[in-house]
Amino acid sequence: MVAMEKAGGSVGILVLAAGKGTRMKSESPKVMQPLLENPMLHYVLKAFGSVGETAVVVGHRGEMVQSYLSRSWPDVKTVWQREQLGTGHAVMEAQSWISRFDKVLVVNGDMPLMTEEIPNSLLEAHEGGCSFLTMELDDPEGYGRVVRGAKTCIVEQKDCLPEQRGIKEVNAGVYLMDVVPLLDSLKGLGRKNAQGEYYLVDVIEAFQDLGLPAKPVVVDDPDSLLGVNDPAGLAQVGAILRDRYVAKWMAAGVKFVDPKSVWIGPDVVFQGEAMVYPGVQIWGNSTVGVNASLGGFSVLRDVSIGENVELQGYCFIENSTLRAGSKAGPFCYIRQESVVEEKGFVGKFVEVKKSLIGKGSKVPHLSYMGDASLGANVNIGAGTITCNYDGKSKHPTTIGDGVFVGSDTMLVAPVTLGANSMTGAGSVITKDVPEGALAIGRARQRNIEGWGKKTTEGSRDDDK
Repeated sequence: MVAMEKAGGSVGILVLAAGKGTRMKSESPKVMQPLLENPMLHYVLKAFGSVGETAVVVGHRGEMVQSYLSRSWPDVKTVWQREQLGTGHAVMEAQSWISRFDKVLVVNGDMPLMTEEIPNSLLEAHEGGCSFLTMELDDPEGYGRVVRGAKTCIVEQKDCLPEQRGIKEVNAGVYLMDVVPLLDSLKGLGRKNAQGEYYLVDVIEAFQDLGLPAKPVVVDDPDSLLGVNDPAGLAQVGAILRDRYVAKWMAAGVKFVDPKSVWIGPDVVFQGEAMVYPGVQIWGNSTVGVNASLGGFSVLRDVSIGENVELQGYCFIENSTLRAGSKAGPFCYIRQESVVEEKGFVGKFVEVKKSLIGKGSKVPHLSYMGDASLGANVNIGAGTITCNYDGKSKHPTTIGDGVFVGSDTMLVAPVTLGANSMTGAGSVITKDVPEGALAIGRARQRNIEGWGKKTTEGSRDDDK
């Protein structure tokens, strides 16, 4: 990727993600805390990635962040801040990378509610020198205060004078700066403050000392600039993100019986109108077809749900496909690249693993289909199990079109049931069944007369 040319020159994006985030009380870096199953950092990179080349400053547990970036954002550069001495120091560590651009947009990595409009609005407002985003909060506790006057400055919370603590305009932590004066200003940064750190906000005064503007740009929607500092803040931001995605799909015609109880990931796609009942969770790269109905408390992850699919409640489906008109649930588990073809049915207390349920085929209840391939119009009786694992390897079970499997059948793989064959209830099938045949594999019933009387007479009172 080459630096994107904006009005006035190229722009680089520098994301600050080196801090420990001690208030999160976690072994993981703060920017790697999960929000809707993505790291917090994901949302910042997504919002700013279209502006220009991006680098992320890492420090505390930086290997974890670096590994994530190499997997999911391979074009993003990693800059190390081995010793965390503040935001100004983080930018100092990135000077050689910054020097490639005309302007640099610096943003904190713990602000996942930002949208693409945020960087674009700052670029439009920039008039040279330094521009930075601010917001007005009823409770500004914890934020640096924006002190306006002959010279605009930002005073961090711990350094505020009593009269400054009442200021409601606060620093949001997003800066757009011309690179040449920024690099010059970094040389004069000091650490004479309550934290003993190099504050990036101090360059705002340095820009003005150079005769350059330092322009606060107020954002009307403070929620979009919320930072995350602790588990409570993480939950708050997660709920806001959830509401955004639900509102987006309601505007597109999706019906949510109880929107506040539903969780939808950022990469989920509804292809049209659908009905979503309370407690549903949809994650990963999932698609939901037109007129699908998703029963309450179902969890879907990396699934493809076709049109007119009906899920009863409490379905857990992952990395699988349900084609048009199929049905599942309640209380079923479908996983590992399984496919339920058109008008197929997976019912109550059924697990399907790495299997194909053919067109119009039914696995109604209390069964396990593992490494199995079912043809069309198969009926699986209750309690049927494919015994696919011999202790060392998994083996396939193949069931042809129109097969009727009797209740409580054990299919010991590898085994094939020919088209239109049938098994007797309670059978253990260890050999292939020819097309159209009836297979019965069970011990002959033996009745022992008088058994109940004999056992009753042999019992002792203290055993009862």
